[in-house]
Amino acid sequence: MISNPVIEKLPKHLRSFIVDQHYEDYTPQDHAVWRYVMQQNIHHLGKVAHSSYIEGLKKAGISAECIPSIETMNEILLEIGWAAVTVDGFIPPPAFMEFQQHQVLVIAAGIRPVNQIEYTPAPDIIHEAAGHAPIIADPEYAEYLRYFGEIGSKAFSSKKDYEMYEAIRHLSILKANPGSTATAIAGAEKELDNLSKEMGMPSEMALIRNLHWWTVEYGLIGDLEKPKIYGAGLLSSIGESAGAFKKSVQKLPYSIDAIDNNFDITKPQPQLYVSPDWKHLVTVLDEFAAQMALRTGGLEGILKAIDSGNTATLEYASGLQVSGTFADVMIHDGRAIYINTTGPTTLNYKNKILKGHSKKVHADGFGSPMGKIKGSLKPTRLLSDSDLRKLGISKGRRCRFEFESGVEVEAVLLHSLRKDGRLLLLSFTDCRVKHRGKTLFEPHWGTYDMAVGERIRSAFSGPADADGFGLKYDPPVEKTHKIKYGAKAKALHALYAGVRRIRKEKNGYDKLEEIWEKVKRHHQNEWLLPLEILELLSSDYRAPGLKKDIKSYLSELKDSKEELSKLISNGLKLV
Repeated sequence: MISNPVIEKLPKHLRSFIVDQHYEDYTPQDHAVWRYVMQQNIHHLGKVAHSSYIEGLKKAGISAECIPSIETMNEILLEIGWAAVTVDGFIPPPAFMEFQQHQVLVIAAGIRPVNQIEYTPAPDIIHEAAGHAPIIADPEYAEYLRYFGEIGSKAFSSKKDYEMYEAIRHLSILKANPGSTATAIAGAEKELDNLSKEMGMPSEMALIRNLHWWTVEYGLIGDLEKPKIYGAGLLSSIGESAGAFKKSVQKLPYSIDAIDNNFDITKPQPQLYVSPDWKHLVTVLDEFAAQMALRTGGLEGILKAIDSGNTATLEYASGLQVSGTFADVMIHDGRAIYINTTGPTTLNYKNKILKGHSKKVHADGFGSPMGKIKGSLKPTRLLSDSDLRKLGISKGRRCRFEFESGVEVEAVLLHSLRKDGRLLLLSFTDCRVKHRGKTLFEPHWGTYDMAVGERIRSAFSGPADADGFGLKYDPPVEKTHKIKYGAKAKALHALYAGVRRIRKEKNGYDKLEEIWEKVKRHHQNEWLLPLEILELLSSDYRAPGLKKDIKSYLSELKDSKEELSKLISNGLKLV
């Protein structure tokens, strides 16, 4: 479908979101919408966007003349080590972050309808291609984007987060569809509002999404009084890029406090954050990451893994990684002393499944203690075979030992596993594990693989080895609504196609008057196509009457339709 080595390296579980672009489905009016937005943006953003924007358009293979082909974009993006794929609207935040980690831009295949030309509540190819792609031509920003994906993809989501994602996706699909009823939109808004009230404490993903929104999507950079735009949401919205500099839109210095400022994805933003430079973005991200379970681990990290209700990974101090759905944790004197998963689990090291410890081996879950063994001054992960023998733990012999937490083990040692000089696993047979009279493992359950490590040093969302684990993402059930065009709309598209053909071939200008007469007769209130015709006539002095007629029509339409006034005025300025 798309030839780019960056895409070929994507993990399998992300590929389910990729859809074909179906370039032939874009109507001539869609291309006119793209042209209008891009011409306005280039004219306006050349003055107010970050200096890398205009040059970045070229580096990303984006022209103002037509909607970009994803294949062409990939050929050019490869030169800067990135790629692009098309998807159907919003995808779940963890998946979006992971694409970013792998240096792949996720581009919504659809394009906004003409009645949402200034601002769309749903992601579209203008937002993604013309917003995100140009700025990644700046290597420092591109690395921030990749690093953000690396951190963000490990953030824990709550059980409510996915419900919220589905509600937002549903509302955006309805609002982006001109055929949606007011009743349906109101119902979706009410559902979203109700969910917002039930969310409880925000998850790591909810908080880091706020940072993503106020930087990658709606960020400003430079001086607080005269900042420049780099956020994709602003770069792709005529209305918001112009509105960003109004006094009514508050400008705040960007800091970690932005995690507490939620956003409404379907409305223009009332405030924006300004970062002094790209390095500051990384500083704030690191400040947040330092608070995440990814870097703190501990009991709080274990509880986040359990609360997520999804596949997660806990990493022991030894480096051993346990991936599965965590069910519970035993706590003693305020410290975690024993963890349990339910269902298929893998044991990993450096993000790769250890041989003999796949989901098939640990199909029914996994449980293991943590902490130091009584009688040892050394951390358990640093115990040598000699140290183990002093504790009465020898291969092939029955042994009894106890953890400082009170967890008791009686078993026969089968073998041990070490990596990089650290003890990761002790495997026992005929094993019984207890804690204060409570049985944790019985001999008839089989081999007992005991994780080694005094504490959990890291906890993060998802499996350590995604492909080995067999992680799968189901694509969203509700698809973006495909607009169904009637005979009148198709006739209008044919007129757009005629104008487009004349522009491309630079021939047939005499047919413009006939097209214009059809517009006047059959498509009242049409404003974009008259602007396209006028643009072609701007250097042709053979049809002064036609130009005068179109200008008069647009002037009357501008005065009678308030919602079109600014669009027409801006179009006329460029013509």
